[in-house]
Amino acid sequence: MIAPTTEAELSDFLSEASEPVRIVGGGTRQNLGNSVKAKKKLTTAGLTGITLLEPAALTLVVRSGTPLKEVQKALNEVNQQLPFEPMDHCDLLGSTGETTIGGVVACNISGSRRIQTGACRDSLIGVRFVDGMGTIVKNGGRVMKNVTGYDLVKLMAGSYGTLGVMTELSFKLLPKPEATASIKLHGLSDEDGIAALCKALGSPNDVNGAAHLNNETLIRIEGFSGSVEFRIEALKKLFPNFEISVETNSEKNKEIWNSIGNVSVFSKTTTSIWRLSVKPTSGPKIMDTLLKAGIKADAQYDWGGGLVYLSVPENIDIRNHLSNIQGHITLVRGNGGGADAMPVQNSLIKEIEEGLRKKFDPRKILNSGIMA
Repeated sequence: MIAPTTEAELSDFLSEASEPVRIVGGGTRQNLGNSVKAKKKLTTAGLTGITLLEPAALTLVVRSGTPLKEVQKALNEVNQQLPFEPMDHCDLLGSTGETTIGGVVACNISGSRRIQTGACRDSLIGVRFVDGMGTIVKNGGRVMKNVTGYDLVKLMAGSYGTLGVMTELSFKLLPKPEATASIKLHGLSDEDGIAALCKALGSPNDVNGAAHLNNETLIRIEGFSGSVEFRIEALKKLFPNFEISVETNSEKNKEIWNSIGNVSVFSKTTTSIWRLSVKPTSGPKIMDTLLKAGIKADAQYDWGGGLVYLSVPENIDIRNHLSNIQGHITLVRGNGGGADAMPVQNSLIKEIEEGLRKKFDPRKILNSGIMA
């Protein structure tokens, strides 16, 4: 295991590397993506520490190997948070270790609040990384407005370590809300639940969590206490004929939405887990299509129905049955009938991705094969 403790050490190693390496952070997401053929592992675990935290400017600069829990603890002390609410894959993947902030960015991990605040890449404002030739690259900065050429900041988020090994990251932050409430609609089918979520998201009530699972529909609102109380009543009026309950305890709300974000409902299953990014109204159609094909599946819907996690028996490639559904399908866990884990890209996107990898990693030594 190669474990550089400085950016210079990392640069020296990659400039002299003669064979592929597997890039890991805390080791919690090593099963995400396609298999990487590499004998050596390179960990960012030695690149740790918060280098800048300016609460007044809502800005954080942190080294990539820093554990996510350490980042969240520091932000909690100044009553701030990462806007994109990153999930922890440990329960779902059965992995151990500490999720790192660099791993979150590499996989562009974005939780339930994405529908309001955007994805991980939208909160990332600066990045330092070392490319496949050992060159140290810096892009972006510590403020939202900067015009320093190509937007490598957004490009690195979700690149799965194939373009470079990130060493330092800069984020914009959000204040933690004064109050949180979850409105629960009970006993709804998938179709009715998603329709309710779409109705809530289309209202002026500033919803930032919208999920459906196990015949329960959950709608989250956050903000100042008075505003939250007002919006609770407004949302109740949207659904006068539904059985409704409201959870206002902050700790219980945290547990509810952590469970949804971490897809805990499927953590103890032995099935394949698929992640689908689709139009919100496609969810019921997906389930109906699989049912007609004789495939029993369970679903959790997030992002108002636009993010679907499916629990499906092993040895089934659901892509063979969902070719008429627009969106992206990723195999998160299991064999999926021998399917590739990553989404199948069209020829144009594939050509662009290959061109980028040739530019940043011409020797194909960084997580080679993980995305293709």
